[in-house]
Amino acid sequence: MTARLDRAVIRDLPMFRDLAETDLDAVLATATAKRLAPGDIVFRQGDVADAFFVLLHGRLKVTQTTPEGQQVVVRHVNPGEVFGIARAVRRPDFPGTAEAVVDSIALGWPSDQWDVLAARCPAIAVNALATVGQRLQDAHTRIRELSTEAVERRVAHALLRLVRQAGRKIDDGILIDFPVSRQDLAEMTGATLHTVSRLMAAWETKGLVASGRKRVVVRDAHALLMIAEGEG
Repeated sequence: MTARLDRAVIRDLPMFRDLAETDLDAVLATATAKRLAPGDIVFRQGDVADAFFVLLHGRLKVTQTTPEGQQVVVRHVNPGEVFGIARAVRRPDFPGTAEAVVDSIALGWPSDQWDVLAARCPAIAVNALATVGQRLQDAHTRIRELSTEAVERRVAHALLRLVRQAGRKIDDGILIDFPVSRQDLAEMTGATLHTVSRLMAAWETKGLVASGRKRVVVRDAHALLMIAEGEG
C-alpha cells in the first residue's frame, strides 16, 4: 500500500538531516513510500533488482533460501537503514527476500536513481557502504560460529545480537522489540527448531529468558554472555 510521505519522519533520519530543503525535495521527487503489514514482502530472492529502499519505520527480516531448500535469516533491517542495494553493488537481482515483521514504512526509488541520489545525498552511499561492511562482518561471524561453536553458544550469540539491535528495557529484563519466533532463531543459527525449543525451555527454567508467541525477554544477559563465550 502506498503511504503518504511524512517529511518530519524523513527529516529525522541521519542521512537526510543535513540536506537543504531543495535537495530533500529533489531526493523525494522520485521516491515512493510503501506501508507494510507484518508478513508483507518488499521483494523476493531472485527478483530483478529494480529498486532500492530506506526503512523509515518498523522492522524487516531478510532471508535466503539455499539450493537445498533451507531458509536462513540473514539479517534484520532497522529504521534508517538502506536495503535492497543489489544494483549499487552491480548485482542484477535481489539475493534475498525482505519481509516486514511489524507494521513498517519503506521509502523506495527506481534502481536507475542510485547514482543520482548518491551524488546529491552522500550519506545514502555511506549508509550503504556501512550496510555492506556490516553484512560481510556478520557473514564472517556466522561462518566462524557454525564452524567452531556448539549450538548453545550460537543461539546465545544470536539473542545477544538481537538485544543490541532492538533491546528495550522493561520491568523483568530486556525485551527484543520485534516479533522473534523460535523458528527465526533456528534459521539464524543453523539449528533445528527442536534444538532451539529445548534450549529456550531450559533457559526459561533457569530464569535466563522468558518467551511467548514471537516474544523474547532476556532476563539475565550476563549469564547468556557467559554461555556465548563458552564459560557458562
